[in-house]
Amino acid sequence: MTTAVVVGSGPNGLAAAVELAAAGVDVTVLEGREEIGGGTRSGEGILPGLLHDHCAAFHPMGPTSTFGRQHDLERYGLRWRTAEIDCAHPLDGGSAGVLRRSVAETAEGLGPDGKAWSRLFERNSERFDRLAEDIMQPLVRVPRHPLGMARFGLPTTLPATVLAKVLRTEQGRALFGGVAAHAFQPLDRPLSSAIGVGIITAGHHNGWVVAEGGSRAITDAMAALLTDLGGKIETGVRIETASQLPRTDITMFDLTPESIARILGDRLPPRVARAFSRFRRSPGAFKVDFAVEGGVPWTSSEARRAGSLHLSGTFAETVATEKQIAAGQMPERPFVLVGQQYLADSQRSVGDVHPVYSYAHVPYGYTGDATDAIMAQLERFAPGFRERVVGVAVRSTTEMAVYNPNFVGGDIITGAKDIRQLVFGPRLTTSPYSLGKPGLYQCSAATPPGPGAHGMCGYNAARKALAELR
Repeated sequence: MTTAVVVGSGPNGLAAAVELAAAGVDVTVLEGREEIGGGTRSGEGILPGLLHDHCAAFHPMGPTSTFGRQHDLERYGLRWRTAEIDCAHPLDGGSAGVLRRSVAETAEGLGPDGKAWSRLFERNSERFDRLAEDIMQPLVRVPRHPLGMARFGLPTTLPATVLAKVLRTEQGRALFGGVAAHAFQPLDRPLSSAIGVGIITAGHHNGWVVAEGGSRAITDAMAALLTDLGGKIETGVRIETASQLPRTDITMFDLTPESIARILGDRLPPRVARAFSRFRRSPGAFKVDFAVEGGVPWTSSEARRAGSLHLSGTFAETVATEKQIAAGQMPERPFVLVGQQYLADSQRSVGDVHPVYSYAHVPYGYTGDATDAIMAQLERFAPGFRERVVGVAVRSTTEMAVYNPNFVGGDIITGAKDIRQLVFGPRLTTSPYSLGKPGLYQCSAATPPGPGAHGMCGYNAARKALAELR
């Protein structure tokens, strides 16, 4: 019987294990921590019963990923939930750019920018099921739907600063820029529109869904499916050297390129080791969870109904702050992502005390404390916020790496998503999951299609391994 070991139990490691087990492979997942899930975990960190997502929070790509459609995780208790408004981008003065699941309703709210928004997103979002078959795969390949991929792909090659010029209102430009900033890179670089356009398109099709009961419900569903397929999971098994790995036909790593190189040592082909030594890291995330009595008192009424918010002011301000953090400088007013998942999933709250999720973009390896800067951005758009806070939990960039070793320096997206690494992954190759030796593969978010709890990096890597076995 064919055997496999998967090192790391994040969503990609679990997806790889599920796909291998579904093909009849005897699979064991090895997890260094006592709890599985990588960044897709949730817990009660401030008050009993108050549920916070640890990292992954919103999953617009999840419902239509090939992995999710093929394995029907809803059979194992996964339920997707959405807030009334997907995302809001508040501005000084009380207005906001507002993203709703409906393209038409979003366009209507954006007034003069409505037609441009519809041209950018309506057709692609209607066809996102088919489009996802291509964008959730490595980009260096012949697409299944070349015309649709070309229609989607051409705008994504532009810098976000260029694509934003089709929008005339500050609300429209700020809304687009805030989503584009999920790329953690300067918005004047080529291809810096790609992640933002992808998230918005998927969101218009699926909504910015959250998992009922916290993102850990995704992990729990994957683990239950894997167990049903005969797979095994062992926790508390930290792999430091290749000698600790059992002899198997397939060894899959849901780890960073640096960790893989350290474990395999001279077993890794020199060309791959050299590429991994040049792997570029993304800026970091500094996370603060709040327990807030009565919710956040946003000046914007739409913000009070939004599951996700971006706090970075105007588009020009977002561009400036993302450039600063890429240069290693901490902005006075950083980009802050805020999550109000409880609006979609009320069981996360305790009475009138609600969990509010936030993180700021900070320089890679930032050693300072961004808590006050995050609270100042919240207070800026929600005066009186501080008075409602009844508890705080902080996770710095250093603590991020302790929580999940893949998050070195606070890099929660596993590597810079610049042109080379977004297109190819950690090295220049048309086979991004292969480690250059038979039976050895990587499947972390460093590989295409990148970060998220969609599981597609693991699914694609497993399909590659199975094809090479045959």
